[in-house]
Amino acid sequence: MADVTEALIVIDIQNDFCPGGALAVAGGDEIIPRVNALMQELPVTVLTQDWHPEEHSSFAAMHADCEAFQTIEMPYGPQTLWPVHCVQGSMGAAFHPALSLDPADLILRKGFRAGVDSYSAFFENDRATPTGLAGYLRERGITDLTFVGLALDYCVAWSAIDAAKLGFRARVLEGACRAIDLAGSLAAARDAMRAAGVVLEK
Repeated sequence: MADVTEALIVIDIQNDFCPGGALAVAGGDEIIPRVNALMQELPVTVLTQDWHPEEHSSFAAMHADCEAFQTIEMPYGPQTLWPVHCVQGSMGAAFHPALSLDPADLILRKGFRAGVDSYSAFFENDRATPTGLAGYLRERGITDLTFVGLALDYCVAWSAIDAAKLGFRARVLEGACRAIDLAGSLAAARDAMRAAGVVLEK
């Protein structure tokens, strides 16, 4: 059994991010057996769940003359526009049916504020509004975090970088993640994670 100061953070393994979903990550469902096994190995598990209102500002459909995957300026900075995905209460927002939910100590929903996106499990994309996850982990005495899930170059990377900045020891198991790799985003995410002190493992 791993030390009780360690937690597994499982990022957004939801139907819309898996094959057949509205914002599918290639091979997204392939990681689930390993993720389920990791939940049995590590003493604390947190699942994050993208949870958007129907008219979320990150949806390309909310912006006239804009297309999915285009980047625009929002009040909090650059924002990639996405297809409509993970709408609250929809099948797309539900966890993939093969993902084990029972081991989860906490399910953290993010992205529910209509005016700001939330890639990181720790902060909204304004980089200022916390989700409360850091406080939860600290109150439980957690110091070491292992990140897995979807997508490696967005929500996983942002979460791991924030964890390192907040003083947690952070590692990402790349073999238990899949990436979108939009316009070089995977290489950029790896560089940013290493620069923040995140350990990348297979």
